[in-house]
Amino acid sequence: MQIANTFFWQDRLKASSIHLGISLAIALLAALLVFGLWYPYPYREISGGRELFLILVAVDVILGPLMTLTIFNRSKPWPELRRDLAIVVLLQLAALSYGLWSVFVARPVHLVFEYDRFRVVHAVDVPPEMLAMAPPEVAAMPLFGPTLLSLRPFRNAQENMDATMAALQGLPLASRPDLWQPYAAARPDILKLARPVSELKSRQAEQAAVIDAVIAQTGRQAETIVYLPMIGRKSFWTVLLDPASAEVLAFMPLDSF
Repeated sequence: MQIANTFFWQDRLKASSIHLGISLAIALLAALLVFGLWYPYPYREISGGRELFLILVAVDVILGPLMTLTIFNRSKPWPELRRDLAIVVLLQLAALSYGLWSVFVARPVHLVFEYDRFRVVHAVDVPPEMLAMAPPEVAAMPLFGPTLLSLRPFRNAQENMDATMAALQGLPLASRPDLWQPYAAARPDILKLARPVSELKSRQAEQAAVIDAVIAQTGRQAETIVYLPMIGRKSFWTVLLDPASAEVLAFMPLDSF
C-alpha cells in the first residue's frame, strides 16, 4: 500500500514538474515579447511593465502545475485524464491570453514632448475616438515600443482653453492625437527649454553620484548634455538630451521638476 502510494505521488510530481517546465518556457517567450517589444528599457520601470508581467507569470506558471498536481491520476481512464489535462491547459492559456492582453493595452506607445516636459503616453490613455485625428505621418499605436513625438502649437486661444480644460478633467495634452506632430518639429523649443545637466547636479547635490553614473553610461562629458523632466505612469524621471540635436541619450529615475 505504501509503495503504491509512493508511486502515486511520484507520478503526480513528475507530471506537475513537466507542466512547470513547459510553463516556464512559455513564460520566457512571453517575457521576450513584453520586454523586447512592448516595454523596452526603461519603460518596464517607468510604465510598470515589470510588475504587471510578474503578476501574470506568478499566477499562470504556478496555477497550471498545481492543478496538474491535483488532478493527475494514472488510474483514471485515459479519455477522462486527457479531458482533465486539456481543461487545465485551456484554463492556463486563457489566463495567459488575458494577462498578455492586459499588458498589451497598458503598453507605452509614445514619449511626447509636452511643451515644457516629456510625458509617457500609454495605449490605454488615448481616447479611441480621437485616433483618426492623428497626423498621417505619425503611427498612432505602434506595436514595437514607444516612438518620439511632440505637440504642435495651439492654433488659437480657444483651442488652448479647450485642451487645458480637458487636461484638468483627466485627458493629458500628450494623449491627444490631434496635437501630435513629429518630434523633430519641436527641436528648437526643446533645446531652448533644456537645461545643462551640471545645473541639475548643483540643484540635487545629494544625487550627484547617481547623475554621474548615468552620464558615464552615455560616454559623454556632463558639459555636453542637457536635460528635461519627464512624467511616467506613477513617477517622475529625467531625460538626458544632446544639446545640438535633442536626441534622447539616457533616462534617470530622478524628479527634476
